[in-house]
Amino acid sequence: MVTFRRPRSDPRDHMLAVWTNGEHVGTWSMVNGEHRFQYDEAWLASPATRWLSLSLPFTPENVAHRGAVVLNFFENLLPDSDAIRQRMQDRFATGSNAPFDLLAAVGRDCVGAIQLLPLGQAPVGFDRIEAKTLRDIGVEQAIHNAVAGGRVLGQFDDDDFRFSIAGAQEKTALLWHEGAWCRPLGATPTTHIFKLPLGLVGNMRADMQTSVENEWLCARLIAQLGLPVADCEIARFGEQKVLVVERFDRMLLQPAGSPAWIARLPQEDFCQALGVAGAMKYEADGGPGIRAVLRQLDNSSRADADKLVFIQTQLAFWLMAATDGHAKNFSIFLERGGGYRLTPLYDVISAWPIVGTGPRQIHPRRAKLAMALRGKNTHYHLHEIHTRHWQQLALQSGVPGAFDHMVALVLQVPDALDQVAQTLPKDFPPGVFEAIRRGMLAQAELFVDELD
Repeated sequence: MVTFRRPRSDPRDHMLAVWTNGEHVGTWSMVNGEHRFQYDEAWLASPATRWLSLSLPFTPENVAHRGAVVLNFFENLLPDSDAIRQRMQDRFATGSNAPFDLLAAVGRDCVGAIQLLPLGQAPVGFDRIEAKTLRDIGVEQAIHNAVAGGRVLGQFDDDDFRFSIAGAQEKTALLWHEGAWCRPLGATPTTHIFKLPLGLVGNMRADMQTSVENEWLCARLIAQLGLPVADCEIARFGEQKVLVVERFDRMLLQPAGSPAWIARLPQEDFCQALGVAGAMKYEADGGPGIRAVLRQLDNSSRADADKLVFIQTQLAFWLMAATDGHAKNFSIFLERGGGYRLTPLYDVISAWPIVGTGPRQIHPRRAKLAMALRGKNTHYHLHEIHTRHWQQLALQSGVPGAFDHMVALVLQVPDALDQVAQTLPKDFPPGVFEAIRRGMLAQAELFVDELD
C-alpha cells in the first residue's frame, strides 16, 4: 500500500484546475486536508459536457464532491508503485509523495482527457501539435530515464514534458508524429506508452524478464479470439527492449482549414468509476469483482455487447492464466451526455511461463484470477474453476446466448494459437510461446470435456 509523507510545514490548502481538450472542467482543491472537486459552471453548459467520473456525477446546485471519493479518483491517475512515486517526488522536489503534490507536478498529460494545471494557467496550444523529433538515441535515453535514479517516467531535462501513467510497471510515453518519435511540447499529448520488461517480480522473485514478449503474445491471442485489445509492437532502441502500446485515449483530428491536433478521449478505470482506492484494486483486498463490473455495465451505451466482452475476457484470462485482471485493468470511455462504454483491453500477461513446481515459480494450485467466480462458493484459483461456473456466469450476465459465445471462444483456441504462431518474430523466446500454448490447450480441453 502506498504511504504519503507530507512535511508538517506544508500548507494544506491547494487548488488545481482540471482541463479537457481546452475546456475548464472544474477545480480540485484541498481545504484543511479535505479533498474537494467542483465542476465549472461553463462546463455544465458546454456541448462536450460529461461527468469527470461515474463516481463524481453532477450534483444539485453544483455542490462540491468531498472526501475519499475525490482523492481516490485523482490518486488512481498515478503509478501504483511506491518506489516510482518516490522517484517522482525526488525528481520534482515536491516535498511530499501525496497525490495532490505529485499531480501538481506531472498532471499535464494523464490517462484519459485530463490535464491538471495551476489556477489561472490554460493549456495553450492544445489544438495544435508541437513536438521535437527524436533520433533513436533520444528515444533510448527517454526509456533509460524511466528507471534511472533522479529521473522518472522518461522525463527530459526541461520541465515542459511531464505526464503521469497509472500502473505498477516501469514505463514512459512519447508522441508518434509524421513518421517519427517525438517529445511533445506544451499541451500536446503523448500517443504511445513504452513498457519495459518487468524483471524479477513479487516476493518469490518470479522471472518476468520476457514480459514484453509475453504481453505482445497475449495481445495477439486476445485479438485472434475476437476481443478488442490495444495495438502494440515489440521495439528495440539501442540496448533497450520495450513494448510500444498505442494509446486508445488519443485521437488525431484534422479539421477542415485548421491544423491537425490530437484530442484526449475521456476514460477512467473501474476503481475510479466505482470510487475505490487503487490500493483495493484486487477483489481479494476488498475491491470490485465481476458482479460489480457487470452491474456498472448494465447502464453502458452498449450494455449487452460490453457485458459479453467482459465475461468472455474473464474466460480468456482463465485459459491464459492472466492473473492480473483487477479493476484498474478494465476501463470505460466517458461519452457526452452521461453515456459510457468499455474500452479495449490492455495490460494482459500470462502466468503460464512461471507456473510450475520449481524455484521462483507459482505452484499450479496457487495460480488464481484477480476476480472470483461466485456461485454457492467463491472460486479464484484456476484449478477450482469448472465449465459449470462459466455457465453460471453467463446466466448471471443476463446476455442472451452468452454461454454459446463463450463455448465458441474456447473452441477457437487451437486455431488462434496456430495463427499467432505464424507471426512470431524470429528471435521470439520459444519457451514463452510453448508455455502459453500448452497451458491454454490444457484449459480448453478441460472446458470442453465438462460440457453437458
